[in-house]
This record gives sequence, structure tokens and C-alpha cells, in this order.
Amino acid sequence: MQKLLYGIGAFIGLLIVIGLFLPRTGRFVVQADIDANPATVFALLNDMRRAELWSQAFKLDPNTRTRYSGPARGAGATVSWDGAVIGSGTQTIIESRPYEYLETVLNAGESGESRTWFELAGGNGQTSLHWGFEHDYGFNLVGRYMSLMLTGIIRRDYERSLANLKELAESLPRTDFSDLQVERIRVEPQQIAYLSTSSAPEATAMSEALGAAYFEILNFMDANGLHLAGAPLSISRSFSGAELHFDAAIPVRGVTEQTPRNSHGVRIGLTHGGNVLRVRHQGSYRKLNESHRKIAAYLAALGIERNGDSWESYVNDPTQVEEDKLLTYLYYPVRDEP
Repeated sequence: MQKLLYGIGAFIGLLIVIGLFLPRTGRFVVQADIDANPATVFALLNDMRRAELWSQAFKLDPNTRTRYSGPARGAGATVSWDGAVIGSGTQTIIESRPYEYLETVLNAGESGESRTWFELAGGNGQTSLHWGFEHDYGFNLVGRYMSLMLTGIIRRDYERSLANLKELAESLPRTDFSDLQVERIRVEPQQIAYLSTSSAPEATAMSEALGAAYFEILNFMDANGLHLAGAPLSISRSFSGAELHFDAAIPVRGVTEQTPRNSHGVRIGLTHGGNVLRVRHQGSYRKLNESHRKIAAYLAALGIERNGDSWESYVNDPTQVEEDKLLTYLYYPVRDEP
């Protein structure tokens, strides 16, 4: 019996010695080349809600209950979960540098905190993404032994998640929106005099259609004692065949009960009121379509839902301002985020 006890003691001692020499940190990095711009990939990482679309953990346990707190995106954004398969825990973004680096702290319960990070590098519409994981077991020798098995399992889940992320990013619009100047603001409804018109979806044709419509609206304003109350607008309505349908509009004040609500096609109405994304566009009107494509890609990557027709506000008079200094604001009504 004494020899048995000595043997068990020696074995335990050996395990302790080996454990002390095992790495105290479980660490790995997985990598993928993604056929999408860094801005698109980063948008899918920087919002915890978007992670549900590609994270292998949520796919393994689709009935997981999740709760989000903090800001919608960036540092401080937090997700908490409770699932029968993946257990419970929290993850918080602690550093967010668009569109190059993101770091999170992951707490999965008894095992303690882990660190994950994403490094993005891109060019020519491509993104090289490195995703790292690190858990420090300290002097927890049992944890060090478990790490030999668990790190490999976690790595496989990360590789599957990365494949899901790649597939999702490559399915989204390819336009690079990294240089967009986006504001989320709330606007109040504004009275307008407007005329519905249409043209080919080309800058020159649209400019001619708007010019003719503004002429009719100004005549209507003069005839009814209305005054200019803001920059001219163009409100997109629909696109059918080879024609873009839109409203030429001018904000007005001085509307009374006697003001006609429809005179030769010119009507009185209100602009959208509520939450909008406002994007600043400086330069030629011919490049406005590029800004609209960037906004569409931005909305798709961030999963933001539209809530009405977009419009353009032409701040400058193109007859008095050089083309490269023309200022236009693009407004996109959006739904409240949860």
C-alpha cells in the first residue's frame, strides 16, 4: 500500500512538473483572403448583431437567447448569451479602429476571460483577415492540460465561422464605402412645393428635367406669395424601364388655406420626418450615383433598413459655384435600430 501511495504521489508530482512546463497560454490565429473590401468585412465584425449571421456558435445552437447592450457598434458593444449547447457568457468590443483592427474580451463562464482580435489589410477590393484567439490559464495546471484539447476544438469552430464570414461578405455589394461621411440625425417634416417628373437615369437628362420642374414651381410660388425656405430638393420615387421617377421640390413658407394644393401639377406636401442617414457629397452632380452606390453598400453591410424614399438637397447654385465645390446632402430615411 505504501508503495502504491508513493507511486500515486510520484505520478501527481510528475503531472505538476509537466503542467508547469506546459504553455500557460492557449493561442492561435486563423486567416482568410476575402473577395470584399475591408469596410464591408469590418462592418460585419464591428456589430455584435451581425455576428449572428456568420458565427459558428450561433449556428450550433440556434435557440440561444441573446441580449445586446452598449452602443450598436464599436467599443463598448456587448452581447450576452445563454444556450443549451454553447452555455452562457458575454463578449465586448474593447477596441475598434476602422477598417483595420478590432479586439474583444470574451467571458464564457468558469473558464474566465479570453481575448480575440481581428487584423484587416486590403487592396483592390480584397481583404486579408487574421483572426486571433488567446486565453491565459495562469497557474491553473488543469486548464493548461485542457488547453491541449480545447484550443484545437475552438480553432476548428473559428475556421468554420471564418468560412461563413467570407461567404457572407462576398455576397454583399462590392462598392467600397470607407470614405463616406455619414451622420445619423433626426429631421423634422418640411413644407414643400413639388412637381413629379421623370427622365433617363443620367446626370444631364435629370438636370434638364429638374430645371424645367423648378421653373414651374417658382412660377407657382410667385403666383401664390410663397417664399423660399431651403435648398432645392430631388426626391427619388421609383425606377421603371429606362426612366427614373422623382419629385422636384422646393421648401416653402407662407402656405395658407387659400394656397392651391394642386395647380398645373405643382402640389403642396411635406418631406419625411424622422431618423435619417445624411451623407455629404462634394463635387460634380455627375458623381452623385457613386455616392448612392456607396450608401447602398453601407446599408447592406451594416444591416440597416430603409424607411422611405431618399432625397438630395442641392446647397449651392451651380451657376455661381465651381463644379468641384458643389455641395449636396443625400438623405436616407432609416428605421430605428433595436
